[in-house]
Formats: sequence, structure tokens, C-alpha cells
Amino acid sequence: MITISLCMIVKNEEAVLARCLDSIADLVDEIIIVDTGSTDATKEIAAEYTSLIYDFPWNFDFSEARNFSFSKASMEYIYAADADEVLEGINRERFLFLKQTLLTEIEIVQMKYVTKNQFNTVLNFRDEYRPKLFRRLRSFTWIDPIHETVRLDPVVFDSDIEITHLPQSLHSKRDFQGFQRAWNKDGRLSTKLHRMYAKELLMTGDISDFSDALPVFLHTVTDPATDADSMREGVCILAHFYRISENTSEFFKYALKEIAVNPCSEICYELGEFYLTASDYNEAVIWYYNAVYETSPILNVHFHGDTALLRLAECYEALSAKEEERQMQKEYLNKANEYRTLSAQWELPSDDMPT
Repeated sequence: MITISLCMIVKNEEAVLARCLDSIADLVDEIIIVDTGSTDATKEIAAEYTSLIYDFPWNFDFSEARNFSFSKASMEYIYAADADEVLEGINRERFLFLKQTLLTEIEIVQMKYVTKNQFNTVLNFRDEYRPKLFRRLRSFTWIDPIHETVRLDPVVFDSDIEITHLPQSLHSKRDFQGFQRAWNKDGRLSTKLHRMYAKELLMTGDISDFSDALPVFLHTVTDPATDADSMREGVCILAHFYRISENTSEFFKYALKEIAVNPCSEICYELGEFYLTASDYNEAVIWYYNAVYETSPILNVHFHGDTALLRLAECYEALSAKEEERQMQKEYLNKANEYRTLSAQWELPSDDMPT
């Protein structure tokens, strides 16, 4: 049986910390809590479970805090948890079985992350694999019978364990500040952070958030070194910003760039929104339909699903209200009911591909 250190970084988590620790404390061999500046009862609650509580001055860098927490671990493996996570029911049994049977050559275990409420800014899947359990010390292994080399890629196991994520509120404003700090520090964002920034903006950003992000994504679309995926993300953000800013010429400048090359659901949805605002419901229907049935999303799966379907219902209801001929009224209302039902029945897809 392997041994496990639970490592957490926390700040003002008195509302959820006990819930998390109650679900996992008896399955691990060591609990390490790193506090980054709590002003509530977080540390007092943590002390009921462990004496290994450390202070770490918050410097707006989650990686540094995580690294510090890992440095305090002493067991064979480290389980990285957040305070708003819970290990429930059969997944506790799965975790224990994993602990009893895990082959020591496995260096990373991925678990499915399941968010059950609306407080997730980047949720495009109902569940998705995330690395959660890490071998603390990694040994180097030579591979290949000739031209031998050291294996660089970790040995990863995709488990059947599901972790329930139950956040209490959105963290998007905090995240936006983090993206901005990273940009101001380095003058660039990694491909991963660029994508995460774009996703969170589209899902939760208001016009001031988009305005703050404007220099980042203008740089994206003008930099010759930008990769194709980041370019599309930048175009989506700029199109959305200029639409909600009512800058029609700039909106179409960016929307048509995407439509001409490789249309995505997000841009079709933005065009639908433009025509819906203009009360041109027939044109809006075309673009919402394209968002759902003719294109694929790159940032926000809801623009390919329930949100766009609901907009189709709203358009057909508006068309029915304007129609004088009774048969057409009935047809429009039937369409509206169809799309409203599809929207209500729509579910997030499952991410079956490990990250």
C-alpha cells in the first residue's frame, strides 16, 4: 500500500474546509495545509485535522504556493486538493482501492473532476480528467535497447475516481487579475493561459473585463508568431467585445475573419446576438442555427448547445408575435417549443480524453 500526503493551499475557506477534510482525511497518511493569508477561522478548522499548518505570503502565484506545499510532504505520493472539493460515496472506496493497489512505477494519477453547480467559469464538460495524485520523488529510467535514453514522459494512470467540485461562488474576478499580472510581467501568456483567459471572459466577463483584456487579445491577432488556435480565440474575444461595445465596423471586421476561414460556434452565436438586438429575427435564426448544427465550439460549448437553442426559441416566439397569419403563428410557436425543449434537455458532454 502506498502512503499519501494531502497538500492544500487555502485562504478564507471556513465555509467548506471541514466538508473537504471530512471526506478525505481518513484515506491519507499526512495532511499539510498552507495558508496564504486567511482572516477567518480557516486555520482553526485546519488545526482540528493536522498540526502541519504553514503560512505562505500570497504573491499572486498559485504555482509557488503549490510548490511550497509539496515541499513539506514526506509520503510517497501527494494528493493535491482544493477546499471546495469533496470525495463522495463510491469514490472514497475507489480511492482506498487505488491506494492499496497502485503500482509504484505510476507517477501521476488522473481523476475525473465533476462540477455540479453553476460556479465554474470554464466548464465545457460535465466531467474531465485532471492530474490529482503525484509521486513525490521521481526516479530516472533508461529505455530503448539501443540508442538508450532516459524516459522523460511521466507514467500516467487514468483512474475511475470522481471528485465532486462544489464551489461557493465564482472566482473569475480573481482569475482576471491573475491573467493581467501574468501579461504585465512577461508581455505574453502561455498557450494554456491564453485559452483559459478567453474561456473565462466569454463565460463570465462583463464589458469592463473585456476592456481590460483588450491589449492582450489585440496583441494576439497582430503578432505574426501567434499560433492558429490562439488566433481564433483572440478573434472571438475581440468580436464579442466590439459587439457589446456597439462598434459595428470592428465587430464585423473580426467576425468575418473567422467566418471566411474556419467558422466556429462562438462567432455564429455573436452574429445571432447582433441580429437579435436589431430585431432581425429571421437573420438571427440563421446564425443561431449555424452555431448549434453547422459549426463546433472552441471556447464555450454552451454557444453550441443550450444557450443558442434557447435563443432560437426566443426568435421564433418573437416571429410568432409579429405574424398575423394564424397558421404561421402556430408554426413559429411549435418551433419555439421544440428549441426550448431541446435547450432544457441539453447536457454538457463528457470529456473522455485525458488532459
